[in-house]
Amino acid sequence: MDKKYPIGEVAKLTGSTVKTIRYYDEIGLLKPTAYTEGGHRLYSSDDIWRLELIATLRYLNFGIDEIHQLMAGELTVEKALAWQIESLEIQANTLVNMIAILRQAEAHGEDSLRYIHDLVNARTVNAENRRQFITDKVEEAHLFEGILSEWRDPLLYYFNKFVVDHPKTSAKQAAAWKELQELLNDPQFIADLKRVELLFLRIVQRPRYNAATWGNKLKHIQERLDSAWRNKCAADSKTVQSIVEDMALLYTNSDQLNPNEDFIQHYVEYFESTQTKPLERCNTLCAIISPQYHQLYKGNLLLYQGIQWRLGQNKRFM
Repeated sequence: MDKKYPIGEVAKLTGSTVKTIRYYDEIGLLKPTAYTEGGHRLYSSDDIWRLELIATLRYLNFGIDEIHQLMAGELTVEKALAWQIESLEIQANTLVNMIAILRQAEAHGEDSLRYIHDLVNARTVNAENRRQFITDKVEEAHLFEGILSEWRDPLLYYFNKFVVDHPKTSAKQAAAWKELQELLNDPQFIADLKRVELLFLRIVQRPRYNAATWGNKLKHIQERLDSAWRNKCAADSKTVQSIVEDMALLYTNSDQLNPNEDFIQHYVEYFESTQTKPLERCNTLCAIISPQYHQLYKGNLLLYQGIQWRLGQNKRFM
């Protein structure tokens, strides 16, 4: 039988600490294979390999959430690596930018600190300028063509709240915003956004609610999704499936007699339409600018998993 190792020995074998291994157990990232009669943790060779893999991914700056999804099979290796490469590229660009600022300041002698302050302020885009930039781009690209003006604020609510109106940013966030601006000038990105818009066009043609009510209901559902994700609710749980049903009612128009079925079909199409390289890059950049936006994305991913489970159940009874 496979030898079992106590936690202290595992810590020595892997160069980790007992505290870290206990933490991984508490958050469900690395559970021990067995326990002694006294309740002490015991780990197998496979557990040790898993711990070494976690340490490797942490060394490469992967977040705990990403590691958890990767090892649970909820995130593909290909996508996880792509996300991490993108994040590190932005960090590298940020460091190059910071070095350039410091080198310029170095030549100013005693006035260097004031020069750094003025230079950084000149490069930082405030919320008002960001909002104006987005407004201009929306108008220029005709993104809301066919959508009544009162629906624009609800549809852009979270993007404006977490990204556009974000307070003064760090160097890394400033670099992400700069790249996001460049992305908004990419014709392919704009074309992808217009395809995603089709789901919203279905809603606003004959809406069940007015725009303000729809926006408030969406906020409530997003709060429930965030709570479900934080509590690690499964896609097939009553909590998530209840959210799927409420979201279905929200995203269907008044002519649809079976909101659940229509929504499931349309949402799968919508989610898959967002899996283009430009749109995924946009999500990565927004997540860097705002941790709250990252949480929002996690909740929506849980929603999609819940919808996929429901779709699988429906096919079983067809």
